[in-house]
Amino acid sequence: MPKVLISDKMSPKAPEIFRARGIEVHEKTGLSKDELAAIIGDYDGLAIRSSTKATAALIAAAKNLKVIGRAGIGVDNVDVPAASAAGVVVMNTPFGNSITTAEHAIALMFALARQLPEADASTQAGKWEKNRFMGVELTAKTLGLIGAGNIGSIVADRALGLKMKVIAYDPFLTPERAKDMGVEKVTLDDLLAKADFITLHTPLTDSTRNILSAEALAKTKKGVRIINCARGGLIDEAALKAGLDSGHIGGAALDVFVEEPATASPLFGTPGFISTPHLGASTDEAQVNVAIQVAEQMADFLLTGGVTNALNMPSLSAEDAPKLRPYMALAEKLGLIVGQLETAEIRGVKVEVEGAAAQLNIKPITGAVLAGVMRSFSDTVNMVNAPFLARERNIEVAEVRHERDTDYQTLVRVTVRTPEGERSVAGTLLGSQFPRLVEIFGIKVEADFSERMLFIINEDKPGFIGRLGTTLGEAGVNIGTFHLGRRGAGAEAILLLSVDQPIPEQLLWNVCRLPGVKTVKALKL
Repeated sequence: MPKVLISDKMSPKAPEIFRARGIEVHEKTGLSKDELAAIIGDYDGLAIRSSTKATAALIAAAKNLKVIGRAGIGVDNVDVPAASAAGVVVMNTPFGNSITTAEHAIALMFALARQLPEADASTQAGKWEKNRFMGVELTAKTLGLIGAGNIGSIVADRALGLKMKVIAYDPFLTPERAKDMGVEKVTLDDLLAKADFITLHTPLTDSTRNILSAEALAKTKKGVRIINCARGGLIDEAALKAGLDSGHIGGAALDVFVEEPATASPLFGTPGFISTPHLGASTDEAQVNVAIQVAEQMADFLLTGGVTNALNMPSLSAEDAPKLRPYMALAEKLGLIVGQLETAEIRGVKVEVEGAAAQLNIKPITGAVLAGVMRSFSDTVNMVNAPFLARERNIEVAEVRHERDTDYQTLVRVTVRTPEGERSVAGTLLGSQFPRLVEIFGIKVEADFSERMLFIINEDKPGFIGRLGTTLGEAGVNIGTFHLGRRGAGAEAILLLSVDQPIPEQLLWNVCRLPGVKTVKALKL
């Protein structure tokens, strides 16, 4: 009988489901990290919320652990790479608390508009300062959404019901999806200039960290009110305080902070500032929903091998898994490359398989591609929910099997369609196991995939490779592998390097300045 440990407080529905499915379950909450590490080796599954930290050290001690289930969206408290390396599946429940989080954002918007916390404190102090608290109406105001995915779309729907105008900035939001939502798609600068209220509904990634920086906040409309129920780190908190102190920002409400628990934030006590202790998902209904979902998902995996909402593997049957895993690893890497290199709005993704790949179930391969393509924009996307997110954003997905002969025993090709045209990458498997890149943007290459890579498009002229090597060497960056491809002698060429160290921004600029360089991009695979 599988054994599951529930280490955080969770709805009683979760243990009820485990027991009903024939799984032994123990509820032990409030354990120290040492206490948890001492017993985790006895369990096949670990069900958590946000308090338990599933660190690399804990995972190393969990010799029998097969699955970690997070009752909620964020997995900041789980070392997903360490879990993957140990063969532990990490699951979350990405949609169980969407309504609750959206409603909390709306509640904070009302609180800012009518100065409710200050008015409550004043009234209960016996002051009756009726003329002090002159709020503003939400009707006819412009709400700017940064992120228009699942939660953002719910906020938009509620705001439209309040007769607000809604504008949205989201790299994945298509004109068709924006029309369906009843919002206007805008650039980030346009949103900052027009919005009376701004709400954030985006994950914390390299591209969204400090998306509301000091520079961005300076571009906002005077008197703007800002709400963040998404992730700490999306807003420069020091710049936010400066904006509140100067009066440029009319108010701010944060449910999330860079450092949590936030017990000594410099924002505390600032006039016009409201805070809540990460309550976005904290309603009875949401906690019941995510508890039920995580218990059902974990039970399915432990009893049948079924995988749902996993962050580090796709939905797979036990029979197909051994054959499909190498292809999905290849597909995800191809998606990661094209997703990081493509800067225009992606309107379509086509996945083509040839040779041996054409005989397999293409759905998990497509899911892996989509997860890779969208990984740059969402930290909750996985091989299971990626197709849903693509449909939600009206990204057309096409799957094509080719029975034709190919130069390779097996081949996977990924093509993305944008307003600027189509671009594709292709890869194969060596020895049916090892992913390899064989074509990028129509240029033949033969390249291994590495964790850190440098992508360069340049003019094929003598001396370039020497200048590049010198530039990297002077910056202390060691080259691991070196792969070249070109359209023809003296024509456009592509260079892919694997490097042993992270590539600083300044080094990218130095490479850009080399003669003949057209494009430079640091890739994370």
